[in-house]
Amino acid sequence: MPLTDRAIKAIKPADKDQWVSDKDGLRLLVKTNGNKFWRLKYRFAGKQKTLALGSYPETSLSKARELTMQARLTVKSGIDPAAEKREKVREEQRLNEDLFMNVAREWWEQQSGGWTENHARRVWLRLKDNSFTALGKRPISTIRPRDVIETVRDIEKRGALDVAQRVLQDIGRVCRYAVQTERINFNPASELSDVLKSRKVEHRASLPREQLPAFVKALSSYEEKGRLLTKYAIQLLVLTFVRPGELRGAKWEEFNFDDSIWRIPAERMKMRSEHIVPLSKQAIEVIDRIRPITQQYQLLFPSERDRNDPMSDNTMRRAIFKLGYDGTKPGKAKANPHGFRATASSILNEQGFNPDAIERQLSHMERNGVRAAYTHHARYLDERKEMMQWWADYVFGKTLYKTNKKRSEAFRTLIAK
Repeated sequence: MPLTDRAIKAIKPADKDQWVSDKDGLRLLVKTNGNKFWRLKYRFAGKQKTLALGSYPETSLSKARELTMQARLTVKSGIDPAAEKREKVREEQRLNEDLFMNVAREWWEQQSGGWTENHARRVWLRLKDNSFTALGKRPISTIRPRDVIETVRDIEKRGALDVAQRVLQDIGRVCRYAVQTERINFNPASELSDVLKSRKVEHRASLPREQLPAFVKALSSYEEKGRLLTKYAIQLLVLTFVRPGELRGAKWEEFNFDDSIWRIPAERMKMRSEHIVPLSKQAIEVIDRIRPITQQYQLLFPSERDRNDPMSDNTMRRAIFKLGYDGTKPGKAKANPHGFRATASSILNEQGFNPDAIERQLSHMERNGVRAAYTHHARYLDERKEMMQWWADYVFGKTLYKTNKKRSEAFRTLIAK
């Protein structure tokens, strides 16, 4: 007798699975836990087979019968409905794997091993936040140049021109990876370099040589305007001219005070190569001042909110602006933390120091492969030590503070323990 909804609901679970027949080979499997599943029994190519049609009540009795009729028509046309269903599942899986968001994730995982943790995170968030809404759930094979253009121009409309350019590059890299992995035959972003508005290139603001003494003098009393640790951070940044992010992430364990050396590990460097920073006497003085403030933490410059996180990337910039170097005051150029690298490079080159030593101290990657291998190996360390001490003397004079020699020695003994 054919089933009814009332009869199905009345079936109670038993000690073992039950099979209840409907018609045309449609059966209901009732599990011992009370769950109910539709199964179609049919023959194909002389073999008895079973096709799953869903669960009850999610798949109603009428829907199960409809699926039964469709399956039987498929059998009559010479196609195995179970095989057809498996192929549909595989196709859905392929489509899911080939969604732009999933290809992007695969590309990012392939590439991020060669990046710093912070850079990898920035790339992923930039791509996800700016392209997934429009492109993320689309099969990458359906994305056309027009789709990419609309996506990046929406970013451009927000005034985020740099972000738009970078996202366009990111999308292009993801699509190039899709070509390489045979998901698509052409890269829809490959010929779009001119679709965004061009902008005038603005170099990072740096202090001219003649304004450096006044800046150093103003910085010496910054604690009257802001946090003392921020003053020390900027002083050490000027003395070492590392990248601001490299300074903010500085850890006590990276410093060797016996040799007056700061070794920044490769994973924290932009170019993924360990960087050696010779420490001048003045740099040691600044670090001695920092120690009572943060020596109990891992970082020299921890955040005020969370001591496990570094100082904000805007902290030093805001401090420099507080000193009047925001480009709005007469006689005071606009400056930012990264700009001290350009200031140092310009002055050191003018003084006739070895350009290779300067470039190495700036941690710039040599483009010539043979030359790069030699430069990396030699490091010009002795020249750099002399250069860094000259620079410190030039900027801050022979001493930054009236340092108690016994106090400094005690600090260095403490960290050596």
